[in-house]
Amino acid sequence: MIDVLPRLFEFQDRILDAVRNALAGATTDQLGRAARDGCGAEDVVFGIDVPAEDVLLDACAEWGRHQSFVLLAEGIEPEGRHFGGAAPQFRVIVDPVDGSRGLMHDKRSAWSLAAVAEDHGAATRMRHVIAAVMTELPTTRQGFVDRLWARRDGPAQGERRNLFTGERLPLRVAPSQATTLRHGFATVCDFFPGGKEVLGRLAERILQTELGGWDPQKAEVFSDQYISSGGQLAELMLGRDRFVLDVRPWIYHSLGVTSSLCCRPYDLCTSLIASRAGVVVREPDGAPFDPPLDVSTNVAFAGYANAALADRMTPIVAAALDELDLRRPPR
Repeated sequence: MIDVLPRLFEFQDRILDAVRNALAGATTDQLGRAARDGCGAEDVVFGIDVPAEDVLLDACAEWGRHQSFVLLAEGIEPEGRHFGGAAPQFRVIVDPVDGSRGLMHDKRSAWSLAAVAEDHGAATRMRHVIAAVMTELPTTRQGFVDRLWARRDGPAQGERRNLFTGERLPLRVAPSQATTLRHGFATVCDFFPGGKEVLGRLAERILQTELGGWDPQKAEVFSDQYISSGGQLAELMLGRDRFVLDVRPWIYHSLGVTSSLCCRPYDLCTSLIASRAGVVVREPDGAPFDPPLDVSTNVAFAGYANAALADRMTPIVAAALDELDLRRPPR
């Protein structure tokens, strides 16, 4: 297969430019207006997402003149869109802007995520990903952006780009090697209304078990509610977070409700990079993380900065889930 990374780099650079132009030329209210409300299986598409989606489709049309592939992304056919005239050689799964809510309010970076996988049709899963790239989409206050990438048979790599000069320098990808959460960032995701009470109890059980109790005189663990699953993986890879747990599908299942406000496989399509960096990504109960590579499956995950921490924390997380009678929903 021809090296796909240059193509992914190129269209993410174009998405970066489009998003920066949108931020510079519109108000928060304009960028935050719902351009398309899925009202069901799809997430809301905001004004800031639209220029990135347009760039993506244009870039794929150009790419399709050289190679045949299936694109998986929100807003197109659920089974994917075929580019190129021949039988597809691979699948490309993309989230053009992961973290729209924080970026459209100019609070925090989003990330553009893309991965290429072997084509196994509807049976394609996360384990079939062969290369992935993620590029930071900055707020208007930033002068630098990061990019991370990996091939299945190589190490995780990174670079930091100066937005003023264009200079690109190597970025060290080095997850924390701590074997405890103490004095580090550890987060149980709790972004939106619905389920906050049980998520709070889950977080308390996990943290107090890991720390051996609660000392009201000390702030020993810190939470970071970063509304970007790709961004959370980046925080783990770059040594800034130690543990992230997102169990939204399990919570909604326990409440007897249906919600699309969950991670989808495209939100975590760059988990290959995290794995090649030494980060451990698992199902919350410790099972291997290998969801279908589609745009509709609700997924949960646990991310650990290193294998030793994962081995220590996985039984703690599983026990806390069991105590609260939180179960994996059927797929």
